[in-house]
Amino acid sequence: MKIPGVSFSLKRALGITQMKQKFARETGIPTSKAGLERKIGNAIIKALLGKK
Repeated sequence: MKIPGVSFSLKRALGITQMKQKFARETGIPTSKAGLERKIGNAIIKALLGKK
């Protein structure tokens, strides 16, 4: 039985989430699957259409 409104994340407790966020901000490379797909998709569209 869980207590409503209380959750625990091992990744957040170990600092992995913060490390990934910092890496993404500094390099401009998203660390999430959706973010990476969005960035690659935008790059492909820009290359095909020649837009800036």
